[in-house]
Amino acid sequence: MNVPTANWSYPTAIKFGPGRIKELADHCKAVGIKKPLLVTDKALASLPITAQALGILDAAGLGRAVFSEVDPNPNEKNMADGLAVYRAGGHDGVVCFGGGSALDLGKMIALMVGQTVSVWDLEDIGDWWTRADASKIAPIIAVPTTAGTGSEVGRAGVLTNSETHKKKIIFHPKLLPSVTICDPELTVGMPRFITAGTGMDALAHCLEAYCSPFYHPMSQGIALEGMRLVFENLPKVYDNPNDLEARAHMMSAAAMGAVAFQKGLGAIHSLSHPVGAVYGTHHGTTNAVVMPMVLEFNRPAIEDRIEKAAAYLGFDGGFPGFHDQVMELRAKLGIPENLSAMSVQFADLDMLTEMALEDPSCGGNPIAMTKDNTRKLYDACM
Repeated sequence: MNVPTANWSYPTAIKFGPGRIKELADHCKAVGIKKPLLVTDKALASLPITAQALGILDAAGLGRAVFSEVDPNPNEKNMADGLAVYRAGGHDGVVCFGGGSALDLGKMIALMVGQTVSVWDLEDIGDWWTRADASKIAPIIAVPTTAGTGSEVGRAGVLTNSETHKKKIIFHPKLLPSVTICDPELTVGMPRFITAGTGMDALAHCLEAYCSPFYHPMSQGIALEGMRLVFENLPKVYDNPNDLEARAHMMSAAAMGAVAFQKGLGAIHSLSHPVGAVYGTHHGTTNAVVMPMVLEFNRPAIEDRIEKAAAYLGFDGGFPGFHDQVMELRAKLGIPENLSAMSVQFADLDMLTEMALEDPSCGGNPIAMTKDNTRKLYDACM
């Protein structure tokens, strides 16, 4: 087994390899954090890997403070509770530890601790991020324990408005973590359905970035190689959770997807975000459910591009062959066949359509999304 270990400086400082979690306290001190708050989710809070991380911090004199009241689709209430804990504890930085939910909420706490504007005033629209006082944003260390969202290398976080049930992307350049620790050993204990859902999230990021019509050759190349890593390694980690080499490649693919989607996302995400916000479904799994239907929807605009990807990935049959590979991967991972299997109701489709068209991801879809074709696409996903 050849598990890679490396230090990268793209797009931030990344400490990659098995056992790198042991460096957590050193990196906190290097960025000036003396009293970190470790933000994780409810499921992770009681697990040995979290106790290990807290023990590393405590042994270095940095305390073992933790906040774990993080919902699967975190909202402003979770953020307010986390801010209260941060302020009461006199903390000076955040360690984001977990999957996308914990990483995103930890980043929101670091962002908002010193602000006077509302978090909704910092949505990723135009130059809204300039409304924040950048000097008041706390330093961030990111430690992913899944291989999916790539939030550990991103400058944004997703927050659900608990009143409108709409997901908003909150952006600021300083939300890019100062240091990211990618330790594949931390992902070994993931339940299989989380391995599957997060892995398909990474694939969705790479696929949508690759298909986006915008010009960004760097992201294009990263997206293509990221897809290869997912198709080759996600089945391996699903079958054998202890395959550290494949786990490492999936961590790379997750980070690559998040870097690549600077180029754009599309209908997979714009359909998935409303479903997750309204029904509380797992984001990556929802992406996987709608993925083949969106591929067919976009086929007139992306067929040539997908044929080139299929050739690179070694898939026979051009676009149909690529589509078949997606279907085979979904079946192997036990992904639900459609949105009906996730309890989505036909009566909600008009509402979900309106929400999808408001989602910023829809602007990057290769085919322009309208009220009519988006509603028909939801129908196809049912």
